[in-house]
Amino acid sequence: QVRLVESGGGLVQAGGSLRLSCAASGLTSRSYVMGWFRQAPGKERESLAAINWSSGSTYYADSVKGRFTISRDNAKNTMYLQMNSLKTEDTADYYCAATQSDAAPVIIVITSPDYWGQGTQVTVSS
Repeated sequence: QVRLVESGGGLVQAGGSLRLSCAASGLTSRSYVMGWFRQAPGKERESLAAINWSSGSTYYADSVKGRFTISRDNAKNTMYLQMNSLKTEDTADYYCAATQSDAAPVIIVITSPDYWGQGTQVTVSS
């Protein structure tokens, strides 16, 4: 059974940084694409970044390109999202997701992921 557990959320001032983690268990192969999404109150879910687990190739939404960095640690089965220069509009619940695929990472944006984490809250204060 695949399980995704996010951590690292919290309260940070605008301009600050946070690193989110997504610990994955139950993945039986390296043919996965994993990604980060967020949803702010009253807004639609937004895709942020994705990574092909085996190749390491990445995808970023324009809204976070240059500020957020996605990475993974194969040994720890953990994906990260380093968020810098945070803005108040980055306040949201952040979710990690995974889908079984060896395609380009954008696949997790255009299809429905197979698995979701429970989310971690990020609040950016002014």
